[in-house]
Amino acid sequence: WRGNEQTLRKPGQVNTSQNASRRQWSIRPTRTQLPFCQLVNQTVSLEKEGCPRCHPVETTICSGHCITKDPVIKTLFSKVYQHVCTYRDFYHKTFELPDCLPGVDPTVTYPVALSCHCGGCAMDTSDCTFESMQPNSCMKDEPFYY
Repeated sequence: WRGNEQTLRKPGQVNTSQNASRRQWSIRPTRTQLPFCQLVNQTVSLEKEGCPRCHPVETTICSGHCITKDPVIKTLFSKVYQHVCTYRDFYHKTFELPDCLPGVDPTVTYPVALSCHCGGCAMDTSDCTFESMQPNSCMKDEPFYY
């Protein structure tokens, strides 16, 4: 590895200092292929037990690439940081679901991101699990942008 690029050789090519004219292809770093952490418009489906229908709403979420460091050989003094794209500022919006059963509070709240940053995962506002929650029955054909 050289910086963030990997040098590839043609099959059968030898790595010698005498082979100065060899061809090189470089693989673009992932961070240039993925968008950096940013606000993204997203449709989410609101649902609640006791309310028979899902209701799609448009909101803003945080999505994109963050720099992460996880050394192969870990020692007591290794610096490991797992940054994720998460909310910096947000507010909760309230929506009233139609056709809920009698006695069921029809209100649900969902976050609306105002700004994003790369930082530690906040369990109170984000899904920080290794394997994210599976899409619910409301999100059958909704595209989701990770």
